[in-house]
Amino acid sequence: MKISARQGEVDKISGEALVVSSFEGMESSLIKKLNKVLGNAVGNLIRDNEFSGKFNQISVLHTEGKIPAKRILLIGLGKKEEFYFDRIRQVSAKASLHIREIGVKNFATSLHCQDMKGLSKKEIAQAMVEGTLLGLYKFDKYKTEKEKKNEVEEFTIIYEDGTNEIEEGIRIGKIMADATNFTRDLVNLPANEATPTKLVEVAKELAKRYKLKIRVLERGDMKKAGMSGLLAVSQGSVQPPKFIILEYNAGKKPTMALVGKGITFDSGGISLKPSKDMDKMKTDKAGACAVLGIIKAAAELRLPLAIIGLIPLTENLPSGSAYKPGDIIETYSKKTVEIISTDAEGRIILADALAYAGNYKPTAIMDLATLTGACIIALGDLAIGLLGNDQNLIKKIKGAGEKTWERVWELPLWKEYEEYNKSDVADVKNVGGKSGEAGTITAAAFLRTFVGETPWVHLDIASTALVEREKPYNLKGATGVGVRLIVQLLMDWS
Repeated sequence: MKISARQGEVDKISGEALVVSSFEGMESSLIKKLNKVLGNAVGNLIRDNEFSGKFNQISVLHTEGKIPAKRILLIGLGKKEEFYFDRIRQVSAKASLHIREIGVKNFATSLHCQDMKGLSKKEIAQAMVEGTLLGLYKFDKYKTEKEKKNEVEEFTIIYEDGTNEIEEGIRIGKIMADATNFTRDLVNLPANEATPTKLVEVAKELAKRYKLKIRVLERGDMKKAGMSGLLAVSQGSVQPPKFIILEYNAGKKPTMALVGKGITFDSGGISLKPSKDMDKMKTDKAGACAVLGIIKAAAELRLPLAIIGLIPLTENLPSGSAYKPGDIIETYSKKTVEIISTDAEGRIILADALAYAGNYKPTAIMDLATLTGACIIALGDLAIGLLGNDQNLIKKIKGAGEKTWERVWELPLWKEYEEYNKSDVADVKNVGGKSGEAGTITAAAFLRTFVGETPWVHLDIASTALVEREKPYNLKGATGVGVRLIVQLLMDWS
């Protein structure tokens, strides 16, 4: 889609549609101006209760040639006192979806909420672009008959001043949304296509396009390095495991290590999951896909720091050769792990990757993983579970979460939780507690064993990587969560 900024008066812009937002019960100067030009057409909608400005309420009217735009789409921002920044993304998504639904190919809009104190034109433009592109996303790769809808081809933000600010906001918003949608595409791919080998191909394409350093460890390399955790989990599958090392701005400081859980399909292994909803386990690679999306965005934004992407990839399947409950394995760090459940496989492959990250002596380590069902029970689909060993890093991520609305919620990681993971026969066991007690926390406590003293945070995205109830800019399916969050953090850091 072509997205641009154009200086001028909104009511004098030609095109198929003009989007105008309004707070509930309030008439902006633009609404008043349009109402006058259109012979009280907007006032009639308000009078007849067809439009009041309630949040995401939409009304469309034809201008009958009274202004250059053929149609006006009015959308409500809700009550001004209840406004929060993400509503800009949400109304942008809602408006663009309606625009597509009625067959409009190009539309223009003024900056939403530009009179609100504390909001810059850059921030508003970025949010509008993100909401529009994320809202229009669809995954129809495997449909032989595509929906016969006119795709929106052009979106223009009209402004009176602030050219550079708005254009920069558009640039960042497009990069953020494109990287998120790239990640959504990868997460939505079925396991028969998105094998570890396929994701390696994707990483190599990124490396070639953005001139990144890449190294891929094969089974023999992992055995030589001592990555017995990743090797153990992969034993039940005929698909060979892979370990991607992707480096952006290698050698620069600060250096951020990003680790993404890459289980391309998770059956639970010998500790087999129930059949209900097992099809959704193709999304257990969401952390790995997010790391690829983050590096893509960082390269396009040319962020002045180094990123090391570490992505362990494998399937987790039952077979005669699969690893078993009761097995003891030695990880890359030389620490031993007793396997209690083969369905707690994510933390096993992350153990190798987190310990390997230490070789780079990074400024910080961040891992993203669809790790625990307990996180879904605790937080639903509204927040990412956050745990870590460094309050300064945690604070930075919380701040980025409020900006991107990929919000996080910190859970305690007290020393006492490590007691849950103590094993009688090994250094640690891969499931702590009884009947899933503090499941998200004990999983993070397990991961902390392999991090050392490096500042580290764990983001459990199990509750947010996939949504089953539609939201304004997250339709059913993969959300690409974590991409905008971490990219915002990196932009703020640099």
